[in-house]
Amino acid sequence: MLKKTLFSLVLAAALAVGTTAAAETKAAFVYVGPIGDHGYSYQHDQGRLALEKELGIKTSYVESVPEGADAERVIRQLASSGHNIIFTTSFGFMNPTLKVAKQFKDIKFEHATGYKRADNVSTYSARFYEGRTILGTIAGKMTKSNVVGYIASFPIPEVIRGIDAFTLALRKVNPAATVKVVWVNSWFDPGKEGDAAKALIDQGVDIITQHTDSPAPLQVAESRGVYAFGQASDMKAFAPKAQLTSIIDNWNNYYIDRVKAVMDGTWTSTDTWHGLKQGMVEMAPYGDAVPADVRQLADGVKQAIIDGTLHPFQGPIKNQKGELVVKAGEVISDADLLGLNWYVEGVEGSIPK
Repeated sequence: MLKKTLFSLVLAAALAVGTTAAAETKAAFVYVGPIGDHGYSYQHDQGRLALEKELGIKTSYVESVPEGADAERVIRQLASSGHNIIFTTSFGFMNPTLKVAKQFKDIKFEHATGYKRADNVSTYSARFYEGRTILGTIAGKMTKSNVVGYIASFPIPEVIRGIDAFTLALRKVNPAATVKVVWVNSWFDPGKEGDAAKALIDQGVDIITQHTDSPAPLQVAESRGVYAFGQASDMKAFAPKAQLTSIIDNWNNYYIDRVKAVMDGTWTSTDTWHGLKQGMVEMAPYGDAVPADVRQLADGVKQAIIDGTLHPFQGPIKNQKGELVVKAGEVISDADLLGLNWYVEGVEGSIPK
């Protein structure tokens, strides 16, 4: 009886500590787009909701925050209002995050897709390019016109890296295929994204992929009878016939683990870059239009990336001018990938300055 009573007391004390930690921990999120974009910001918010459900803590968020002065103001306001950890989820939030973090040393900051860290600032991102390798494989097998369209946001290494990974995989299975890129200079602008899709289709493109966050390009593809890939989440509901698959960003486990670390006092500044193997990058189910042999090929590419037997940036790789820049068997290092600023062979046009 005494042992049972002692166990009950210990258990009750542990539960009380856990409840207190949850009550005292507040996490905040800053999004560049609306949570209803059904893409990048939507998926980050799904991670926030998973965090609330798993740990029972309070969270808050601010959506549609422009990159720049507004971001600094929002981050500072959150830091001043009792939050223990703040996740800033867009590349352009990097410098504002560092600036605010210097003033609030006791608060933990997590910045997505950036590269600058401090004692109280971590960085994290997903290897989206691994998913784009799968998309490029599918596109190379399914294009009839051999002209594939790519709607891009801003000319930063993350986006250029995706274009190159997609193109390398595309031309590996279809050397005749090329990629046309339209830059819209926005992460979320359905009007611009839709117009870009229309322009690409008018130029003979029969498959569209995107590194922007709205389902507008998919909706245009659906209405014009061409295929497309979703971005950041499964967008099949917006284009049930057009979507071939989609990259899914899964932030759930990362957010849960990092907030747990704050709660138990083990949080340290880290740099995380995970992909398919760790489940931070996932793929949506194939659309009905994807043939069985293409599914099998894409599944093989996915498994090879997970196993480590295939790296999306393994040579030989030629640049846009046709010059060999990565020899056969060599792989572009993570450091060089993080600063990638050139097109591979098969991409049309130039990178905006």
